[in-house]
Formats: sequence, C-alpha cells, structure tokens
Amino acid sequence: MPRPQQAHWIVSAGDLRSLPPDRGFEVAFVGRSNSGKSSAINAITACKGLAFASKTPGRTQTINFFGWGTNRYLVDLPGYGYAKVSAHQTRDWALLISTYLRERVSLRGLVVVMDVRHPFTERDVELLKWVAPLERTVHVLLAKADKLSRSQGLTALELSRKRLTQILPSSGIQLFSATSGAGVAAARTVIEGCLAGRQKNPPVKGE
Repeated sequence: MPRPQQAHWIVSAGDLRSLPPDRGFEVAFVGRSNSGKSSAINAITACKGLAFASKTPGRTQTINFFGWGTNRYLVDLPGYGYAKVSAHQTRDWALLISTYLRERVSLRGLVVVMDVRHPFTERDVELLKWVAPLERTVHVLLAKADKLSRSQGLTALELSRKRLTQILPSSGIQLFSATSGAGVAAARTVIEGCLAGRQKNPPVKGE
C-alpha cells in the first residue's frame, strides 16, 4: 500500500491532450465547488498542502494528478455547480470531466464528495445517475462532518444512505471530516482497495 510520504504532484491537465499516459490505477475525487475535495485528498494522504484547498469556489480548473505509490494516482477533478463560472467554461469542464470518467481505462474508483449539511444536490444526483451505467466503483464522502453534532451526523448519514441506495445501491457512503480526522482511515482503506485493483468495496457502515 502507498505510504503517505509518497504522495506528490504529477501534472495539471487543462485539456484531454494534456492527460498523463493511461496506465496504472487511479481514484478520482469529484464534487461541487468548495465541497472539500482537495482537503479530503490532503487528509487521506496525510500530506498537508498536497492539493490546493481554497475557500473560494471554482479554484480547481484543471484535472490534477497526484502520485501515491508506484503507478497509483489520486485525481482531483474540477468542481461543478459554481454559479460565477461562465457558461463557456462550464461546458469545457463538463466535456473534460465526462470524457475522462467515461474513457479513462486506469480509473478504478470515484470518490464523490458532498457537504454533509447539503448532500444530494441536483448536480450531485445528476452526476451519480450519469456514472451509474459506467459501473465504476463509487464511494461518497459526507464531508465537513465536524460541522454537525454526532446525532445530527448519524441522521444525515442514514438519510443519505437511503437516497444513495435509490441511485447506486452498490456504492459506499460515510461521514468524513478533514478537520477532525473522522472517517479518514475508513476512506483511505476504500481507496487503497481500488488502487490495489480489487473490485467493488462494500458500503462503510460506521463513522
């Protein structure tokens, strides 16, 4: 399994021609702008500052690849749903992301990051329904769980699990906080399983 200190930036691709060679195993992170994707990558790899985490939505405008072991990669995709991004840029991002998700042979898992306080937005549901036929391993992180009490978090988890079951019943879902560390170990285990080439992971029941 990859060690935290092995994580490092590889390349930022702004178009399909700039993508690195399609080999090895990759796990991609996707979600609404400011959902916590970059913070999740930093927490899971235990490399602070590896992925740029900004409080300004829409800052991730390229597909960012990070090495995490031999021929193993984590991929930070541009966030979606940010109103101040131009329609032209939105179309470009949509084409870039959709083509990557559909055609990338080395993509073994998709981590969908949602703000636990506002899960399953219209864009989130659209994404999940779109990737369902692709038969990718999908794992949902209900991020920023530290913003809720334990009881509120468990309630949100249960409601979200029921919603996810309606869309992608084989997917996993869990609470996650890059700030407190809650759920980081569980998420890391799921991602390591994808990067090791193992097949679909069972839903995470706890945390």
